[in-house]
Amino acid sequence: MKIATFNVNNVNKRASPMASDRKWQFKTKFRTNAYGWRASNLAISRLKEAAAEIRSAAKSDPVAAGDGVVSLMERIWPAFQGIDTSSGALGGAVFRTITELIPILTAAPADHATRSKWLERLFEAVQNDGVEYLAPLEDRWGEIAQYPDLIEEYANRMIEMVRRAWADHQTFQHVIGTSICLSCLLEGGRYDELQELLATRRMKFWPWHRFGAEALVRQGLWEAAIAYAEAAHSVTNPGFSETSIDQFCEKLSIDHGSPDEAYRRYGLRAASGTTNLSVYRSLVRKYPDRDHRRMLLDLIASRGEKGKWFAAAKDSGFLDIAVECAAAHGADPSTLVRAARDFCGKEPKFTATVALLALSSLLDGGGYDPSVSEVDDAVRHLLAASRQIGSVEWALQELCKLRERRCAPGRESFQNAIQAALSRWHPVEPSV
Repeated sequence: MKIATFNVNNVNKRASPMASDRKWQFKTKFRTNAYGWRASNLAISRLKEAAAEIRSAAKSDPVAAGDGVVSLMERIWPAFQGIDTSSGALGGAVFRTITELIPILTAAPADHATRSKWLERLFEAVQNDGVEYLAPLEDRWGEIAQYPDLIEEYANRMIEMVRRAWADHQTFQHVIGTSICLSCLLEGGRYDELQELLATRRMKFWPWHRFGAEALVRQGLWEAAIAYAEAAHSVTNPGFSETSIDQFCEKLSIDHGSPDEAYRRYGLRAASGTTNLSVYRSLVRKYPDRDHRRMLLDLIASRGEKGKWFAAAKDSGFLDIAVECAAAHGADPSTLVRAARDFCGKEPKFTATVALLALSSLLDGGGYDPSVSEVDDAVRHLLAASRQIGSVEWALQELCKLRERRCAPGRESFQNAIQAALSRWHPVEPSV
């Protein structure tokens, strides 16, 4: 498939540099090719420093801070272009930084001429951006432009090029700055033109079609907006933007008095986080009046991999659910051993059960490169907890069963560790 890319700088470039009297410290650290291939962590640190400097300036001189945002945006790609971004850490840091600084840029009380020059500088930076670091700026271009004639200018500058590209169904045509056009059509209230333009695209793409959904919301057609968003689910790439679409529909449903429908249709899929615990907590925050235990069970049922929900259940206080997760395939034995340690004094029955499940998993081949010391720790926690609940004989019998049963290849040393622990057991005080 032929891919064509339009760079508007090649068609309509107008350079309008704007000098700032403020001396920004971050500029010296954002020179072209300032960072090498492995400088991702250093670059992230520099971004944090730059953002802090701009936020500090915004307290006393918001216009200068706005200009600082523009100056940083201009320098991100030139400075970072040589860095390995495969881990995603730098891209995430850039996204968070830009998202954090956009309100400073939009709130700056800049006059028309100043904001016009800012937009020209940002527009050139977007055109030169090699990996679309500045995509959050494009998405909110209409808000950043603020002045109606500037919003109109950028919509008109881009619309014909986007229309021609999308009307060509034989090749995939990408116009750099497409979201700038869509954002300005939305903020300019040109809803019919926006929908007409989106309709020319052969396949729906939520990052762009969400502007059409938002246009319907602004016209009071929230049910139509939900239907429009649901229709944007990708047929060719299932799963793409699914969470974002669900979150959009969920919020609309909640805002318009249908929290039960929002939870049932979207909530369990829309909940997001870096861990299963954070996913659960995000759901609780959205639906504080629902039964928390039921929500955890619903998440486990809807998302699967029950073993991986152990930590979420444990930290949420549902220890019986945590035990069920610990017994399921996929529970990390190292996590179970740590939990047994942490709960040994306050929940001995839970500790004994989890420690025994950890041992069973270790013998079965579970865990990523575990050490024999984890077996020793699990045995120690098991026996200590069993003494507290008067179940020492039960614990010893279970350890004997583990010692005698077949273990996974390569885990013989773990079984030997259990045997050694049993041989050191003293009926009064565990010395293992």
